[in-house]
Amino acid sequence: MSRSARWIVFWLGAGGVGTLIVLAVLKLPFGGLVHPYRELSVPAAIGRSSPNIVSSVNFDQRALDTLGEETILLGSVVGAAALLRPSKNEREQLDRDEGRVLEATKLLGYLLLPVTLIVGADVVTHGHLTPGGGFQGGVVLATGVHLLYVAGSYRMLRRLRPTKWYQLAEAVAAGAFVVLGLVGLLLTGAFLANVLPLGVLGDLFSSGTVFFLNVAVGAAVTSGVVVLLAGFLAQALSVREVR
Repeated sequence: MSRSARWIVFWLGAGGVGTLIVLAVLKLPFGGLVHPYRELSVPAAIGRSSPNIVSSVNFDQRALDTLGEETILLGSVVGAAALLRPSKNEREQLDRDEGRVLEATKLLGYLLLPVTLIVGADVVTHGHLTPGGGFQGGVVLATGVHLLYVAGSYRMLRRLRPTKWYQLAEAVAAGAFVVLGLVGLLLTGAFLANVLPLGVLGDLFSSGTVFFLNVAVGAAVTSGVVVLLAGFLAQALSVREVR
């Protein structure tokens, strides 16, 4: 396909998507008193013991959309990791001298490391109850892991952050989301239907599959971001061209 033909295909697609977005936005009830989506989603979320309405929408009422988003994330990580691999003319080589880290930076980093990990885990596991969820908590957890680099050294980060484990964890988490969906399909006839006990509103183990899907997304996002940052850090700090 020629360059001009690719541009024609792009502009046709972009024009079609843009037109659909404008038409959809024009029909949204901005500023009105009628909110049918809210009136349907809020009672459904409360009825399924999930006071965080956003998580109920993401992992129950529109869980299939979230599976698509997670698949996009997984594909993006795989693509970026493939592009960041050392080429035939490159090898990983760690420098002996990694520079000096200020004592104050070390202290702050080591103090924030456990705090950040605890906050990230809390945001993930309580995502069905309070603001947050797997996506947000996953980013916090992945960021917390890299405080080892800020406060310590790149060598230390590499020793305590085995990338292969995170690659495996991302695949397992994405697979767990699909398996839970298939269980719902087998038991109820609907993919990703809530099949677990809803529990008591406000309890940690409540809201049925919303809790487990939220945790699965948290694990996938954590692992994906760690793998991505590992690739970028390797390119910046250890990958060298071999002549």
